[in-house]
Amino acid sequence: MTLLYDWLKKAAKAQGNNKAVVYRDNYLSWRGLLHRVDRRAQEFKSMGIKEGAWVGLMLGNVPDFVILALALSKLDAAIVPIDPTTGGRELELILAAAPLRALVTRPRGSEGSISANGTSAPVPPSTLPRSRVARPTAPPPREATASTVATGADAAEVRRRLQGTLLTCSVYKRNPPDHGIEPIAVLFTADSLGDPKGVLRTDKNTVAAVDHAIASLAMTEKTRVLVSVPLFHAYGWDLGFLPTLKLGSTMFLEEEISARRIGKLIREHDVDVLPGTPSMYAELSRLPTAKKLDIKSPRYIAAGSRLDQAVADEFFDKYGIRVLSCYHSTEAATVALDDTGKYPTTVGKPIDGVDVKITSPDGKPSASKEGLIWVKSKTLSPKSIGPFDDEKVVTSARASGMVAIGSIDKTGWLRTGDLGKLDKNGRVQLTGREDDVVKVDGKRVALGEVEGCLEAFPKIKAAQATVVTDPMAGAMVVARVVMKTKCGAEEIIDHCARNLAPYKVPRRIEFCETI
Repeated sequence: MTLLYDWLKKAAKAQGNNKAVVYRDNYLSWRGLLHRVDRRAQEFKSMGIKEGAWVGLMLGNVPDFVILALALSKLDAAIVPIDPTTGGRELELILAAAPLRALVTRPRGSEGSISANGTSAPVPPSTLPRSRVARPTAPPPREATASTVATGADAAEVRRRLQGTLLTCSVYKRNPPDHGIEPIAVLFTADSLGDPKGVLRTDKNTVAAVDHAIASLAMTEKTRVLVSVPLFHAYGWDLGFLPTLKLGSTMFLEEEISARRIGKLIREHDVDVLPGTPSMYAELSRLPTAKKLDIKSPRYIAAGSRLDQAVADEFFDKYGIRVLSCYHSTEAATVALDDTGKYPTTVGKPIDGVDVKITSPDGKPSASKEGLIWVKSKTLSPKSIGPFDDEKVVTSARASGMVAIGSIDKTGWLRTGDLGKLDKNGRVQLTGREDDVVKVDGKRVALGEVEGCLEAFPKIKAAQATVVTDPMAGAMVVARVVMKTKCGAEEIIDHCARNLAPYKVPRRIEFCETI
């Protein structure tokens, strides 16, 4: 479906030379953006990318991401955003699950290419949760990039630079998958065991997601949105990219996750919508340049982890703006929002068009107590792809008589995997998870995956991973380990850095005798 490109054409006609995308000291008008998108679409077409193809964009928050995504929409191809910092094993699994026709990457390493089905190197057991750890195989590549050499039928048939850029597009001999639906985009998150899970976004649930965002945040064509959270994650996609595109408003892109940089932008450009994380607001509060902002109707949103009362209070004291807690997920888009900013320890009430229910572990209603959170909405994605073959997950779902975490039951309710309760005013309070998945700076981390990685290190006998949340520094992974032989914390962290995405790597190692 060319839905996103159709929105672009309407915005270009209505907004003309008004600013569409601002990046650093440069900007693209809506008319200029349309022109560049048309050129890239023609270039993709010349490479053999056609309707239904899945194309990966392994890019950060740069204008090229926006341009290439819209060019793919014009061709009716599916957009597959991928985190550029994705670890080796994760990228192998993503590419195995998503049969990419092409992959666009930044120049990194040598001139090889990634195997299209994720078989360029064996899947290292060091990053597997305990239930999936297999016998040792060859060591993993240090990082998974376009430098991983492919062989055989899955090697790139065409590999070339996109004109006028340093970006590389590798094209593979892969056919589109047949899932019974035609996705606009495939957004990756993590399943309950930490493995990549691709959520298929269709035209219908994309329209519902963007309409919910626009209505709940009262956005218009005059809204100025600063997107510093990643566009390759659903949070930035749903609350930054999509609303801006449909409304024809202005999007400020920022790739550098720096409080100083973000603080400068919100002061200079009167940004009125800012999707962010609690740790980002904590860092902004500590800036020596922090001062009151004169913005008429600010909507500064915090999602991805719990917003501490102290962080919310300090940001309000420094900037005069209340941070709005938000509940958002890749499968369901925006679920709830505290639109007053007065109850930061909750995520507010479910937005219009979204139903939330709390049940006991057996699925029976339990509104007054903590329980399982279920969501029902037009925004729910109809299908997900990924491993999903873990015996523990299947057995647990059968024993409870309910669908697995992250799945939709026969009546249309999504089992989110989150635990929480409703207060007497109907506000949702998140209290934890059913599984061992936690969020670090808005990204899912399965603690079992981290523990499996630690225990694969030859000098470690046993390991336990936890998440520690500091009111000002945010959440971070901390590991307790029992050694087989003497080793240093730096050795262990280096091992994890070679096998895990950066946000999953323990920030502190604690040595102990037993766990």
